Formats: sequence, C-alpha cells, structure tokens
Amino acid sequence: MATAVDSFPLLYREISRSCSSYFETLALVGALYAASRAVRLLRDCCTLVRVHFLPRMIPSKKLTQRYGDWAVVHGGSEPVAKAYVEELAKHGISIIFIAEDHASVGDTAASLSQSYGVETVVVLADFSRDRAASKCVKDAVRGKDVGFLVTCVDESLTFPQSLFEIPEQNLLDLVNKNVAVATLMARLVLPGMLERSRGAVVNISSGACCRPLPGRAALTACTGYLDHFSRALHLEYSSKGIFIQSLIPFQIASSRIQPSTSELTSSGESWLMPKPDVYARHAISTLGVSHRTTGYWPHTLQYGFMRYIPEWIWILGSRLLISSS
Repeated sequence: MATAVDSFPLLYREISRSCSSYFETLALVGALYAASRAVRLLRDCCTLVRVHFLPRMIPSKKLTQRYGDWAVVHGGSEPVAKAYVEELAKHGISIIFIAEDHASVGDTAASLSQSYGVETVVVLADFSRDRAASKCVKDAVRGKDVGFLVTCVDESLTFPQSLFEIPEQNLLDLVNKNVAVATLMARLVLPGMLERSRGAVVNISSGACCRPLPGRAALTACTGYLDHFSRALHLEYSSKGIFIQSLIPFQIASSRIQPSTSELTSSGESWLMPKPDVYARHAISTLGVSHRTTGYWPHTLQYGFMRYIPEWIWILGSRLLISSS
C-alpha cells in the first residue's frame, strides 16, 4: 500500500536524493565548460601580447635582411596601402608600384623617393585588357631582390549598395581587381621568393570579411576571398621560407573600408579608428609574427568581441542600423 506524502520538505528530500547523481554530473559539465572558457580567454590574452606588444618592445633584424630590398605593391593608391608602403620605405625598402595609370601613384612614388631616399618604379599594367600586363610585371621584378608583395583591396565600391544597384562594369572591375589580379600578382612574384627562400606576401583586406553585411555582399565576398587565399598560401609556402599574412583591419580614419554597418561613424581619428599611418606602424610590427591579424590591437579586441555575438543577433543589428541611417 502506497504511503501518502503530506509534507513538501519530505518530498523534496526524496526527489533530491534520487537526482543527486544528475546534479553532480551537470555541475561537473558546467565546471569543465567554465574552465575551457577561462583557458581560451587566457590564450587570447597571451596571443594579444605576443602579436601586438612584444614585437614593438624587442628589437629584431631589419626588414631588408629578413625579406629583401624591394616591395611590389598593387592597390597603392588606397589610404591604408599608402601608409603601409611609406612605413616600408622608412625601413629602406624600394617600391615597385603596379597601377593602371601613373596619376594614382605618381605623387606617392615621388614623395617616397624624396623623403626616404629609396628607389621607386611605377609600372603601368591593366590586367583587364590583355596578358601583356603580366609581362610588364615580370620585366620589372627581374634581377631585383623582391622581398615583399603588398596587395590592398579596392575601396571604390564599399558604400552600402544592393547587388542589383551596382553597375555591371563596376562589379566586374571589383571582382577583377580584388580576386583575379591579387591571385595573379602572387603567381608572378612568388617564384622569385621561392628561389631565394625568403619573402613576405601581405594581403590587406578588411574586417568586413568576418561577418556578412547587408548591402555589401560583393565587398564581404571579395575581402573574404583575400583572407582565405592568404591562409591557403600560408599553408603551402610557410615551410619554404615565405611568410604570408592576411591583414583584416576594422575602421580606419580617412579610409573608405568600413566593416561597421553604420555610416554614422565620424571619419575622425579615435582610439578604435586610427589614422592610416598609425595603423601601418602597428601592422608592420606584426610581420613575421602572425599570419592572420587585424594588425592593430584595439581592432583585435573588437574582433574577439565580435566572435562571441551570435550571427542572427549580428544580422538583426546590421539591418536595424542600415534602416535607421
């Protein structure tokens, strides 16, 4: 005959006794999860110090000794690329600009020669027309100790636009410059680096590659390609003395590359939005240290925070900001 339970405390004690093993298991799982998160946070903090602070505190070999005397630059008219190239010139590295017209990089080339005493060469090459552009690049690098290849994503079509609003020719140019040309430039310059068993390939894309953004499908796709292309090259050539780096900056003052979904952000300098020269100075210190980085430690904090936001919340927030701007 069943015994009636007329006391809630007694009932609670009986249930707790029967479920105690489950509670202990859940507590163990929770403790393991918390420990794993703590270890991951500690690892991220150590990586932040190793990539962004130690290289700036510990002196290293000159860039010319580590990689070479010349740098080939495509996309040198972009603000971030200009600042990065100037930083290379400060280290005594001569520059070969690859551009479609002289006007876009001519002033920069002359300024670098006058200010830092380095050699500069402007090679006119339009890859969209014919294969003769490849020959021009090969002729320019022949006989030179090319230690750097710097490619920067084109910023001309980074404003929010539906895919159907972008003119067809502009869309073709965007894909050609940021996908086809970046890939071809690596193919043209890497053989010389492999012969010398040293060199660095730096692809500057954008933090826009980290998450999808409404109205910027082409931008996120192209920057995502540059990022994955760099990581794949790193796996192929890191064992052969070639350092491949993917730089994924977030907001930079005076730069049109804005991975943020809001257009309300001021273009002035701030802690999270440095000037191009400040960003370049930080980014170049990570060369040889990290093959994939934002290049600037506040941006790395932003990226770390972004990883913890569920994608559906990110997309919802993106749409709200776009609709209110």
